[in-house]
Amino acid sequence: MGEFELIRNFFAAAPCAQGGEGVALGIGDDCALLAVPQGEQLAVSTDTLVAGVHFADPCDPFLLGQRSLAVAVSDLAAMGATPVAFTLALTLPTVTADWLQAYARGLNQMAQSCGVALVGGDTTRGPLSLTMTVFGRVPSGQALTRSGAQSGDLLCVGGELGNAAGALPLVLGQRTAPASIADPLLAHYWSPQPQLGLGQALRGKATSAMDISDGLLADCGHIALASKVGLLVERDLLPLSPALVAFLGPSDAQSAALSGGDDYVLAFTLPSVELPALLADGWPIHVIGRVVNGQGVMLLNADGQDITPQTRGYQHFRESP
Repeated sequence: MGEFELIRNFFAAAPCAQGGEGVALGIGDDCALLAVPQGEQLAVSTDTLVAGVHFADPCDPFLLGQRSLAVAVSDLAAMGATPVAFTLALTLPTVTADWLQAYARGLNQMAQSCGVALVGGDTTRGPLSLTMTVFGRVPSGQALTRSGAQSGDLLCVGGELGNAAGALPLVLGQRTAPASIADPLLAHYWSPQPQLGLGQALRGKATSAMDISDGLLADCGHIALASKVGLLVERDLLPLSPALVAFLGPSDAQSAALSGGDDYVLAFTLPSVELPALLADGWPIHVIGRVVNGQGVMLLNADGQDITPQTRGYQHFRESP
């Protein structure tokens, strides 16, 4: 099967590739054409997932299709953007029709759930990797960024932490657990739900935001650096799921929440005056700390003591000591 036949058979015919609002021209030309309404800006982000680094190989291609798009769309949520379109650059060691069909089904399901259209990409031969570029739109001047946190703001997250990190021993076959524990953890790992609605609700309210991909402490460090402030995280305020605590125990569950990564929930800073209305609207916001003058991120125990761990999250190119 040739490259263009592969694209036609498994991707161009998918429901998510049939255009949508903001897509003037989709698959089939040298470029896609996107239409951004007057008064809005285009938000663009690229994510690459590599077999053996970002996901186990082999794995279920249907689940991989969901995960590979969700982690990219989560970046749009972090900016408060509305999804418009995405491209897929797919590198495959071999062409296997069953694998491609299952992957395309998972991709399409997540695309339709997020309201984002497939508008192009590329296919090539090589070690399995997937590169998504996502496009969204946001009213001019209202995009959420990492650089606006102010001393006195609350530090918040948009949901439970650590579930995906807790699922990793299950994904790798290192441990087993009853379905009541394993299923919610595995669902968070394979089918994270980008917090698009929350991101849009935070426009004009949050002072900074990003999605948690490399671990809470590591990613909060990016906000602290960009905003030139300090962030205090209170360990006992971390939102942990019953399944995670039952699987790992309280101490290891906290460690997973702090540095495990792959949560894809939003971390953001918020003036306290904005919190009541957001909670009244039903958004799953948890206050886990505060912004202070200073720099960096500090983890505090119940007595207010600094217990910041040395390992704060995942890094692809960690320097040697």
